[in-house]
Amino acid sequence: MHLLPLLGATYFMVAGGPYGLEDIIGKAGYWRALVMLAIIPLIWSLPTSLMVGELASSIPDEGGYYVWVRRAMGRFWGFQEAWMSLAASVFDMAIYPSIFVLYLGRFAPTWTAGYRGTVWAFAVVLGSALWNLSGARAVGRSSVALFFVLLAPFVVLIAAALWAWHGHGTGALLQPVTAPDLAGAISVTMWNYMGWDNASTVAQEVHDPQHNYPRAMLSAALLVAITYILPLAAVGLAGLAADQFSTGAWTDAARTLVGPALGFAVVMGGMINGAGMFNPLMMSYTRVPFAMAEDGLLPSVFLRRTKLGVPWVSVLLCAAIWALALRFTFERLISIDLVLYGASLLLEFVALAVLRRREPALARPFRVPGGMAGVIAAGIGPAILIAFAMWAARDERVLGLNALLFSVMVALSGVVVYAATEFIRKRIRA
Repeated sequence: MHLLPLLGATYFMVAGGPYGLEDIIGKAGYWRALVMLAIIPLIWSLPTSLMVGELASSIPDEGGYYVWVRRAMGRFWGFQEAWMSLAASVFDMAIYPSIFVLYLGRFAPTWTAGYRGTVWAFAVVLGSALWNLSGARAVGRSSVALFFVLLAPFVVLIAAALWAWHGHGTGALLQPVTAPDLAGAISVTMWNYMGWDNASTVAQEVHDPQHNYPRAMLSAALLVAITYILPLAAVGLAGLAADQFSTGAWTDAARTLVGPALGFAVVMGGMINGAGMFNPLMMSYTRVPFAMAEDGLLPSVFLRRTKLGVPWVSVLLCAAIWALALRFTFERLISIDLVLYGASLLLEFVALAVLRRREPALARPFRVPGGMAGVIAAGIGPAILIAFAMWAARDERVLGLNALLFSVMVALSGVVVYAATEFIRKRIRA
C-alpha cells in the first residue's frame, strides 16, 4: 500500500464517516458534543497518532503493536498486548455489522426483524473475509473509493443544513437534551476516535513505511475531526432537535432537510460504513496471530498464506470468532471494547518509553517531540480517558457480571493462556 490507500484504510479503521456520532448528540446535545469532538482528539487521538507514527516508522514489522511491546518488554508482555487487542476485537468487530443492520433497518425494517438482522450481520463478516483474501492492496484501494462514496451524501446534507440555517441564530446548538448522559457521550466519543494503532500491523505490506506511517497518522487525525465536526454543527444550526438523535438518525435528518432520496443515500452510506470499517480492521487484526506464530506463541498453521501474502487461516478463524459476538448490544460492546483496548494502548505507550531508553540508537525517521518528557506527557491524556472509560463501564452488565469486572477477567485470562502455551511449547521441545 502507498500513502493514499494507507490513509484510506487508517480513516476507516478509526472513523468511517460521521456514522456513530448520533448517540453523542442524543446523550449530550450539540454544543457539548462539539466540545467533546474538538477536545478529546487533542488528548486521545493526537498523542496516540504521534506514538504510532514513531513506532511504526522505526519498527515497520508485520504485527505492529504486538512486535513493539514484545521488543520492549519481552514475550510475556508481547503476548498480553496481543491477547487484549484480539479480545477487544471480538467486541469491537461486532459493532460494525450492527451499524450495517441498524441502517438497513431504517430503509426496510422487516428485512432486519428477528433473526434476519443476525443473518445480515453474518453476511458482512463473511463478505469481508472474502474481500480480505484478495490482499492488503485491494483493501486499501477500496477504502479510498468508499471514502468518497460514503461522504458524498453528507456534503449534500451539510449544504442543505447551512441553507436552511442561512445565518439566522444558533438553531438547536444551545438547546439541552431532556435526559443527558455525559459519561456515555464521552465513552462513545472515545470509541469514535480510537484505532490509530491498527494500521501498524500490516507494516510489511506498506510502501516506504518509515515516511508513510507518520504522514498517514497525522493526515487521518485531521480528516477524522473535520468529517465529524462539520455535519454535526450544520444540522445543529439547521435546528434539528438533539433528542431525536440515536444510532441511525442521520437518515431522519437527511429526509427532513432534503427528502427521501438523500435519506436513502445516507442509509446506503451507513451500510457502507459498517462493511467499510469491518474490512480494513479485519486486515489489521488478522496479522497479529501470524506474527505471534512466527514467534512460536501460536501454532505454525497460522503462518499459512495465500499467494497474495494473506494469512488465510487467521482470517477465517478470526471471522468465525467475531461472528459469535454479533448479538451483544451497542452500549455493552463499547464498554468492553474501551476497557480492553485501553489497557493494550497503555502498554504501547510504555513500550514507546522503554524503547527510547533501551535503544537510543534506533533509527527513528519520526519522533514524538519533547524527548522523554514529551513521551511521558503524550501518555497522560490517554491514561486519564482510559481510567474514565473503566469507571463509566461500572453500570453495564455482561453475562450477569459488571462490564468492568468482565473485562478484567478477560484480560487476566491472558496470563493463564500464556502460561499454558509456554508449558506446551517446552514439553514439545523436550
